[in-house]
Amino acid sequence: MPHFPSEQLLTFATVLSEGTLDAAARLLHITPSAVSQRLKALEQSAGRVLLQRSNPAQATEAGEVVLRLARQMAQLEADAGRELGLDGDGAPLAVPVVVNADSLAVWFLQALAQVPEGLNVTFDLHRDDEQHSTSLLRSGTVMAAVTATPEPVQGCRVESLGVMRYRAVAAPQFVKRWFPGMGEGMGERSVKRMDGATLNAATTVDFDRKDTYQWAFVQAAFRAEGRPAPERKGPRHYVPASQDFGDAIRLGLGWGLIPEVQCGPDIADGRLLELAPDNPFDVPLYWQRWRTASRVLDVLSHTVREVSAQYLRKS
Repeated sequence: MPHFPSEQLLTFATVLSEGTLDAAARLLHITPSAVSQRLKALEQSAGRVLLQRSNPAQATEAGEVVLRLARQMAQLEADAGRELGLDGDGAPLAVPVVVNADSLAVWFLQALAQVPEGLNVTFDLHRDDEQHSTSLLRSGTVMAAVTATPEPVQGCRVESLGVMRYRAVAAPQFVKRWFPGMGEGMGERSVKRMDGATLNAATTVDFDRKDTYQWAFVQAAFRAEGRPAPERKGPRHYVPASQDFGDAIRLGLGWGLIPEVQCGPDIADGRLLELAPDNPFDVPLYWQRWRTASRVLDVLSHTVREVSAQYLRKS
């Protein structure tokens, strides 16, 4: 088994976080030559090239594995130091986590607010689509993730949190303009009937270019009708913020999928109409975290489980 000295791992992680060998040398109070020597020794131990000497420096695929190890080792050392009362000036530990925008808006901040103050941590939140968030776990950038991926990333453990239910909705004025003849439910809570072709032609609100939920919903509508789905056709707006995304739909810019817990009151008072009330869109969510023993991650994981259960449906 290869041996990776802690000083080499620290140097490698510092180069990647700072972007250059010179910047890492200044932070570590060593010479750039010493940084280069440590990196060379680390790559010899790994038998692989670990670092792309670009500006900024980037990890290779093998380097991502070693970076994850480096950050996990740093986490273990920090946890041990805190338990032994050797945490220096008592500065809080930064915990990087990636979470999707809807979870962040609906329930995840509630979970962070319930983490005991005595844990003495701060949170470095990364926002990414739940279909793509595991890449940050794989690279070692974050310690934990809310993700739609049930397969554990290497070195991580995974558990189901539940299902985020979405509803396809639009403002009454949008329904009247785009779906003439289908507004029999105007003044109620939903449109009486909707078909895939009509949805595909209408203006859609997407969160960003990674957001495939609206298109998946259209495809499901075509499958229900026994027809193959065509290419995406209608114009689309991109609104990359959870609250603003919902507001864009409420203002009639387009139709889209909003978490049930967010749009329920608007459906009840008629500000939004459901386009397919019998066909909710369910997204299973999972919690992935480093497998390493860590009191900080244990406490955070417990809080995430407890709070998510209040907002997500059982899977």
